[in-house]
Amino acid sequence: MITLNLLHPIEAKPIQTWKFDSEPVIRIGRSGDNDIILYSSVVSRYHVEIHRHSLNWEIVNIGANGTYIDEHQIDKEPLQNGMTIRLAATGPKIQIFIDGDSSEPVKVSPTQPTNLPKADSSRPTFRPTN
Repeated sequence: MITLNLLHPIEAKPIQTWKFDSEPVIRIGRSGDNDIILYSSVVSRYHVEIHRHSLNWEIVNIGANGTYIDEHQIDKEPLQNGMTIRLAATGPKIQIFIDGDSSEPVKVSPTQPTNLPKADSSRPTFRPTN
């Protein structure tokens, strides 16, 4: 299982969580046919993919505005448990946990602020509030 937490832009606390059990590829972007849909002007329609290769995972940037790890833009990068990626230089941050990894950091319980719309459980989305 892999868990992705969308982090609050200021407090770095999870505001939305997605869990995937057996998907070989997880797609993130603005388009409605992604696995995770993020409505942000800096997120590409198809921004990033997370690929499963046997027991390992890899992050692949496919967005025009780039994907960043520790302020460094990446094309492809092996996924490390607890890693945080940023979609575009100023975009949303997603922290990723690989369940069952013995080096997994302690997780913070995700919260759902009341000012965010409830996501359709069949196709999770996030719309930032202004």
